[in-house]
Amino acid sequence: MRRTLRVGACQTPELLGDVPAALTLIESFAARPEAAGLDVLLFPECFLQGYLPTPEHLSRTAFDLASPEFATILARLAPIRPTLIIGMIERRDGAWFNTAAVIAGGTVLGAYRKTHLIDGERAFTAGTGHPVFDVNGVRFGINICYDTRFPSAAAAVAAQGGRVLLVPSQNMLRHPSAEQWKPLHNTIRAERARETGMWVISADVTGRRGSERIGYGPTSVISPSGAVVAQVETLTVGMVTAEIPPE
Repeated sequence: MRRTLRVGACQTPELLGDVPAALTLIESFAARPEAAGLDVLLFPECFLQGYLPTPEHLSRTAFDLASPEFATILARLAPIRPTLIIGMIERRDGAWFNTAAVIAGGTVLGAYRKTHLIDGERAFTAGTGHPVFDVNGVRFGINICYDTRFPSAAAAVAAQGGRVLLVPSQNMLRHPSAEQWKPLHNTIRAERARETGMWVISADVTGRRGSERIGYGPTSVISPSGAVVAQVETLTVGMVTAEIPPE
């Protein structure tokens, strides 16, 4: 019998600088009935500490993945069965990275560091690698949000046998930009799916930040043909799941 990869992508409220609340939210998603039997659980970009790419926020909240402080977080996450893909702010060798940590059983299996940074992310250092990971015989890689605008970022995962591209995102945007980009995120990701033949699964935030910003998502599953096969309703906290065959 062929094994499959069951992925859950979480559309969450935005949390800024509240790591305990983020950990509680991870636990609550993992405990949902629809999470039963999942192999991978995906969370948005910079989810752990909140996406606020200022030097002040980064210096105050960044974690070294090898630090005792992060070990405490790993210990709390250890009982969760699915492999977790958690967007976070990482401190490494004196630099800050926009990182997606891959965590299983309280152990860091690896990390992807965003390779394409927008102008507002100058405090981050761009990553240089495109690691891939195998769960249940299905290989996946990661692009973070803006990375998907660049075909080469997805192609680097596909070239290593990637079957699935996981996309932690954070689109809490000012209202005019949010309306402009609302229909375009899935369009861009569908292009990457068709080019590479991979499934593309995204996780994003939703809700409002004050009166100026709104996050619609989307958190969605896109098939290799570019079809949106599942999506969490906009402005709704929730989870979408997908079952990916190995071939």
